[in-house]
Amino acid sequence: MKFKPDWDEAQERLTALWKGRPIDRPCIGIQAPSGKKPVPPVPPVSDEMRWMDPAWNVRNALCHLESTWWGGESVPSYLLMCGWVVCLGGEPGFAPGTIWHKHMDVDFNAEPPFDFNMEDPWFVRHEEAYRALAEAAGYDDFLVGQPCILPANDLLSMLMGTENFLVALCEHPDWMKRALAKGTAAQIHAFNYLADCIKDKHRFWYGCPGWMPFWAPEPFWATQSDVSCMVSPQMYDEFILPDVEANGRRYGSLWYHLDGGDAKQHLPRLLSMPYLRVLQYTPAPCEPPNGPAHIDFYRKVQSAGKIVHIQVAKEDVEPLCRALDPSRLVLSTWCSSIAEGEALLESAKRWTASRGRGT
Repeated sequence: MKFKPDWDEAQERLTALWKGRPIDRPCIGIQAPSGKKPVPPVPPVSDEMRWMDPAWNVRNALCHLESTWWGGESVPSYLLMCGWVVCLGGEPGFAPGTIWHKHMDVDFNAEPPFDFNMEDPWFVRHEEAYRALAEAAGYDDFLVGQPCILPANDLLSMLMGTENFLVALCEHPDWMKRALAKGTAAQIHAFNYLADCIKDKHRFWYGCPGWMPFWAPEPFWATQSDVSCMVSPQMYDEFILPDVEANGRRYGSLWYHLDGGDAKQHLPRLLSMPYLRVLQYTPAPCEPPNGPAHIDFYRKVQSAGKIVHIQVAKEDVEPLCRALDPSRLVLSTWCSSIAEGEALLESAKRWTASRGRGT
């Protein structure tokens, strides 16, 4: 891999993690400044161009990849967030830090309108950007991975407005089930189409790119349900679970983003799913950041046979290495230099060896 000369070693460790084999330390992905300073691309003229322009995204991706040291089990990749514009007939809006969605009015006396249309101008523009990034990546220079397409449950909550979405679950449950089922099928269709566009030319056509990059030796699906923090376990089973299960059936394995303490009420259901392989947790702003404060939660995930993926400050790598099972643990962190990152990886072996000895 062009941007990671030690990829073969990282791949072996990530494969051992996926298969639950004992290893001498957790998988730890470290990013640090590489020391190279490529000239950054000229900023785009608008927020829309920042997210949608294929040429700018490619230049920005290559600048980021070259200026970063990808240490340990880090996966060189770039978050092409314009996948959010694949939005079931909705209309996106653009801000400096995100893409949002304009609210749609729906008629509960008509069939749900949410569907996939290959000729939708937003889909066409995203496909152009996705293909351009894959072409820049070549066969295996870096990971492009699955497109950043929102799952139907979160997307519908954005398109309808969260309050309207939640009320509709109560007042129009049958309509909402049809809408969610239709949206899920449409998003899977879009994903399959985009994967087919690049999989014969690009080795890393699956996997999580960007903000929490993850790779496994076989295809898997990355998904989430941020809106689930506002529904009961019973409503999760009734409305959200079919979306998650459809994704699980498609690839057999899931990487799941759990967002905030209010979503922990669904943990028993999630841990019971045989196709859930990795759980990544993001604490709510009112909670302590990922690290020692959440060790009991991480242990519960691991005890169910699942991998826990944790984004953590480098200062908190040591207590997690000492407390958690390294064969079901992947950490993502940042260091200020390559030397600091290399030292952290070596120290992690010692901390893991002392696990359970209190030293």
